[in-house]
Amino acid sequence: MADTTIKVDPDTRDRLMVLARERGMTMRDLLTELAGATPTREELRKRYEATKTYCETHFGVTLTDDDHDRAEQAWKDLEAGRPVDSL
Repeated sequence: MADTTIKVDPDTRDRLMVLARERGMTMRDLLTELAGATPTREELRKRYEATKTYCETHFGVTLTDDDHDRAEQAWKDLEAGRPVDSL
């Protein structure tokens, strides 16, 4: 496997090194793990469609675009520490 250099600022490099050490792995392994565990937008879209189809098939629930938008807003509010109204 050919190596590639990734340029990051020193603070980011140092943080990656600490994270790798805490996990008992190399920075290369940490970055490989991160890249493998982080879905692309296309993978997220496919996951959403599969979940929507599953809910419709197994639970008889039809999810609308409005339902999706409300759920997305609820997650944003939770992440920001804002109160969330019931969905």
